[in-house]
Amino acid sequence: MMSFLLGLKCLCSRISHDFSRKGSAVCGRVCADQWMRLCSRTPESTKESDHDSLMLKHLISKIKSTGPISVAEYMREVLTNPFTGYYCHRDVLGAQGDFITSPEISQIFGELLGVWCISEWMAAGKPKTFQLVELGPGRGTLASDVLRVFSQLRSVLRESEISVHLVEVSPKLGEVQAELLTEGEQHLLHDPSGAIYKSGTTKTKLPISWYKDLEDVPKGFSFYLAHEFFDVLPIHKFQKTKQGWREMLIDIEPKSPEKLRFVLAPSATLASKALIQRDDERDHVEICPEAGVIIQSLASRISEDGGAALIADYGHNGTKTDTFRGFRGHQLHEVLTAPGTADLTADVDFSYLRQMTEGKVVSLGPIAQQQFLKNMGIDVRLQVLLRNASDPAIHKDLIGAYDMIMNPEKMGKRFKFFALLPHNRLIISRHGTRTEKCGPTAPPVAGFSELQL
Repeated sequence: MMSFLLGLKCLCSRISHDFSRKGSAVCGRVCADQWMRLCSRTPESTKESDHDSLMLKHLISKIKSTGPISVAEYMREVLTNPFTGYYCHRDVLGAQGDFITSPEISQIFGELLGVWCISEWMAAGKPKTFQLVELGPGRGTLASDVLRVFSQLRSVLRESEISVHLVEVSPKLGEVQAELLTEGEQHLLHDPSGAIYKSGTTKTKLPISWYKDLEDVPKGFSFYLAHEFFDVLPIHKFQKTKQGWREMLIDIEPKSPEKLRFVLAPSATLASKALIQRDDERDHVEICPEAGVIIQSLASRISEDGGAALIADYGHNGTKTDTFRGFRGHQLHEVLTAPGTADLTADVDFSYLRQMTEGKVVSLGPIAQQQFLKNMGIDVRLQVLLRNASDPAIHKDLIGAYDMIMNPEKMGKRFKFFALLPHNRLIISRHGTRTEKCGPTAPPVAGFSELQL
């Protein structure tokens, strides 16, 4: 175990030295101080455009035709409707968007996830071929940082055949990703009706492909990354009443026919019958069956072909109740107001994900982002960058970004890491409620074991 952890420290030190020589400490990202100012800023204009109001008209028409709709159907329409969906026609991330993520704040975040993939590749016996698969790649920033680590550590990867696979439903974000990761859209092959709707070569000379659905990604030894992906999948909301569990639906406000409201289903729905566990002690629960389907697919792929999945998101371990909310202009936004103009999200229930994968793979976590990144050697990385940067402004940005992603009062505690691994990665035995290692000693899983410096 000690030699493996020292090797992880060595990997962190090597990428730190190589990157710091380039003088690119923050890679032009929005720093933490800027992000905090953005969060306190009111958008210059919150007036709905004609395009945005189409979503509200569409939903009202739908409800008038078929009756109240589930929260899951509302989220699916608002976020991914191909004509007016929130994600389909805008770049929603960054300073001019509605929210910002850890990879956008600090390059260290993505670099350490790249190291995580390499450490698990080594623990798996250094297979000759592997796929990097990212679900919901955002602007492509995380993938870019991971691929830069792969390139800088090519002496470690040697002649491994690596391919990149991005699962992205937003044409707009797909364009942004292509501009960052490749030589641009004009250098890619496009097939809008195909399972692979776009393909080409990354700037680091690796084959890259885009898909709308995980099921279209080829099977094989893969590392799956999902950063702030599961939190936007459609949820069903349920309320415990004296008559039993009732699903929360969305209807038209009778007194204001251009507004929407929450209502409770008068009787049990198919979703409440199929999804609710009767012994749940909470009065209000949110369940995402689509997350269950995806996590089961990941578990099946990993158990059959090897590899691992690393999920980073804000969430809980089956304890929270009402977490459904919206974000617009870096501020909280009422979820039923101006649908299609704001991001909709809900905390990930990691206990539900674990339940859906039980028996197929080993799950680790969730653990706080602060703990995971510290275990990955973020302090080593930061110190080397500070030592190799002479500009006081870069020092300030590095420290500010570190504080934003590590401070428990900011992103450090709220965001969690959760991993799926094949059973042969950690040989375990179960005794009652205890889980113990047995048999040959397996190297520790990076990020989930304390890094000894």
